[in-house]
Parts: sequence; C-alpha cells; structure tokens
Amino acid sequence: MTWSDFYLTCFVAGFVLSLMSFLGGSFHLPHVDLHLHHPGAKGGGPFNFGTVTAFLAWFGGVGFVLTRFYSVGLIIASLAAVIAGLIGASLVFLFIARVLGRSDQDLDPADFEMRGVLGRVSSTVRARGTGEMIFTQQGTRRGVPIRSEEGQAIPKGTEVLVTRYERGIAYVREFNQTPESD
Repeated sequence: MTWSDFYLTCFVAGFVLSLMSFLGGSFHLPHVDLHLHHPGAKGGGPFNFGTVTAFLAWFGGVGFVLTRFYSVGLIIASLAAVIAGLIGASLVFLFIARVLGRSDQDLDPADFEMRGVLGRVSSTVRARGTGEMIFTQQGTRRGVPIRSEEGQAIPKGTEVLVTRYERGIAYVREFNQTPESD
C-alpha cells in the first residue's frame, strides 16, 4: 500500500461515514450513536463523530492530491494533510456549535414540575370524576387530565392550582380556595 492509497482510503472512509451520518439524520434512519466525550466539556466538545469524519475526509483528500498529483515529499504532504484535516474538523465543529447548537439549553426538571401549576378547567370535572385543564408551561400551551383534590365537581372555566401529580393525573383545588388546615 502506497501513501496515496492510505490517504485515499482515509478520504473515502471519512466521506462515506459523513454521508451516512447526514443521510441517517436527514431521513431518520436507524443509526448508532458514536460520541467521544471528554471530561468537563459542556454540550459535547470538539471531538464527536462529525468532526472526526470531517478530519478523515479532509486529511485523506489533501494527502491524496499532494502525494498522487504533485509528488510532494511525505513529511510536507503529511503536515499539509493534518492541517487541512484540522481546518475541516474545526469548520464542522464551529457550524455545529454556532449554528445548530445556538438555541440548545439544558433541560431543568424543575421547569416541568406540575405541583404548583396554575390552569383553567377546560372540561368540567364531575364529582369524584376526571376533567381536563389547560395551562402554559415553558411558553407552550398544554392540557392535562385533572381530578378534584376533595372529590367535588369543578365547573368549566374555573381557575385551579395543581396540588399533586400522580400517574399522569393532576389533582387540583380551586385557586381562590384556601387549603384546609389540620
């Protein structure tokens, strides 16, 4: 195997893997998650499947062209190939970090806590029955099945407060109602 064959193999592997990754993500095809994590990197970091395949493709492409068509020495070709690979990987990383990851936020479970949520009954709750309430959480309007905490009927349009949430059902009391003290 010559050096140009080695570089060509790297280019083909990097290009094919990049293409498969792109098509798999675009058409929601089954895929294998390959993440390279390093400690302390928030949101992934520069070493991931996309940047590694970009490095391989650029490294292989530049190395192949320089050794095959320009008869450049091995050291200069390898150095240029590594630099090109790093530039290609950096461009992919910057695109992912600045364009695709711009609106990424870590999810906080407290933001989705149901206890204490205020909503309005959209489907009447019958005595010891189930109804529905509409509420807004994280800027999204949502609906959830509800039951009265006390078991009484609650008419449509009543403002309610979630006191507990169990098995997908929110237990509520009327908002203007004060809780009973023991």
